[in-house]
Amino acid sequence: MDGKDNEQRHPAGGVVPPGGRVRRFIGRLRTVSRGRAARRVGVTLAVLAVTVAGVVAGVFAGGSVSTDIGPFRADLRVAPSASGGTTIDIPPLGALLLDSHDGPTHLTVELGALDQGRTQALLGDPANLNRASQSAVADVREGVFRLGLRTLGAAVLATLLLALLVFRDTRRAAWAGALAFTVTAGSLGTAVATLRPQAIEEPRYEGLLVNAPAIVGDARKIANDYTKYAEQLQRIVGNVSQLYTTVSTLPVYEPEPGTTRVLHVSDMHLNPAGWQVIRTVVQQFGIDVVIDTGDITDWGSEPEASYVGSISLLKVPYVYIRGNHDSERTAAAVARQPNAIVLNDSTTTVAGLTIAGIGDPRFTPDKSTSPATGGLTSPTVNDLITTGETLSATIRKAPREIDIALVHDPASAGPLSGASPLVLAGHTHKRVVSKLPAVAGQQPTTLMVQGSTGGAGLRGLEGEEPTPLSMTVLYFDEERMLQAYDDITVGGTGRAQVNLERSVIEQPAEGPSAPVTPTPTRGPALPTPVTPTPGTPVPTAPTPAGTAAGPTPTG
Repeated sequence: MDGKDNEQRHPAGGVVPPGGRVRRFIGRLRTVSRGRAARRVGVTLAVLAVTVAGVVAGVFAGGSVSTDIGPFRADLRVAPSASGGTTIDIPPLGALLLDSHDGPTHLTVELGALDQGRTQALLGDPANLNRASQSAVADVREGVFRLGLRTLGAAVLATLLLALLVFRDTRRAAWAGALAFTVTAGSLGTAVATLRPQAIEEPRYEGLLVNAPAIVGDARKIANDYTKYAEQLQRIVGNVSQLYTTVSTLPVYEPEPGTTRVLHVSDMHLNPAGWQVIRTVVQQFGIDVVIDTGDITDWGSEPEASYVGSISLLKVPYVYIRGNHDSERTAAAVARQPNAIVLNDSTTTVAGLTIAGIGDPRFTPDKSTSPATGGLTSPTVNDLITTGETLSATIRKAPREIDIALVHDPASAGPLSGASPLVLAGHTHKRVVSKLPAVAGQQPTTLMVQGSTGGAGLRGLEGEEPTPLSMTVLYFDEERMLQAYDDITVGGTGRAQVNLERSVIEQPAEGPSAPVTPTPTRGPALPTPVTPTPGTPVPTAPTPAGTAAGPTPTG
């Protein structure tokens, strides 16, 4: 056979040698291999992208649980993070930041509401109360465990659904789901493996808590002594339950028809517990109008504005003047409430009573100006006296006779002697009733300084005994004259007692007169104390039948 028969003809007419056919075949194999490798890389990257997207979507969609911690409700959330850590949100005060763990997960714990039914059940059985306080850590651990399982399941499920939608291939979806499980479990496992329980001793603060360094010491004590922590938790539970139950049993004074009931509150200092007491008293005593003589907040900041939203829930007029811890933004937030009236060198008529009021001339929301720090400088005294003089001039020009005048600091009350029969104030966190120095030819003026309706806020926890929550119900007859008042005191945090003391206004001839309050004078020095000097209480008549005075035991 001719050797030429073994040669392959080229399509163009040439001849392809046998070695060329081999090289061409190898080239085709290389091209196919490169295409397959590129395709595999593309598929792998696509699976990774879908997995990451599914895990993130699943964590944000399902990485949250609500859990009970004793009688409290808390929301736990987990989110992707490069640095880990834990945030404890305490609305409206701010947040605590803990360097609790490493890894790509961040835990957020938001303290929520307290359940009234569980609180009452716990308080009714001391054994249950003790068990609740001791199981707080176990409740948190159980909530975090459920959060981990829920997050893992949500991440895997979201990844599977997204992979099926993108690839329409069960095998690739299965690979994405397995990878999602590995990534999520590994992230949560890293957080557990790097957990630092001692991080509670070194928190960082955001929001209003930055301005409360005393909390650092309290947190360290809690971390170092669990027994004391359990005791504090019991006190908190007992106090909040007291607000829900005991106050509702207060005896109600039955005045004559046509009587106007006024509730005087002051110095709430952001204490949310104070609102529950106020709401209960408003309902039980049939209050017609609430008067607030200032310091409803602590720092006058924007985040605190939400605190005043509880005013609208009272469903009665709320007359307010600004205290030295309240900013103009605070006053504006109060004014936005539908039932609120903000007075600043102005008057209003509510429930038949004509009220004049003026805000404090200062804005000093730091602890150095708290009542416990002592005296005032001469410029401050002059400003306070000028404030009283300004309101006095407004009262004397008013078209109607003023029944009640409002100032925040009692140091402003001196110029109001004779301008109004009654002046209400706050600021000192101590309840005192006294007479202003008489002005010739003018009716005597009673000065009633309220304690702190908010238990002085965080400051109330600094001493050995918590500051009690104080408020007063005033009874005015049809002639707009004060006839009697009930001083209500709810024991501070952890105290299980409510006091109600009845005082009936008598004519001066029928008993000793009330102590006279020294008033400040202008100048470089203060010849007399600025705050009212405690003395003999206003004369009281025997408590009418059917009412009670003094301590009221808890139920």
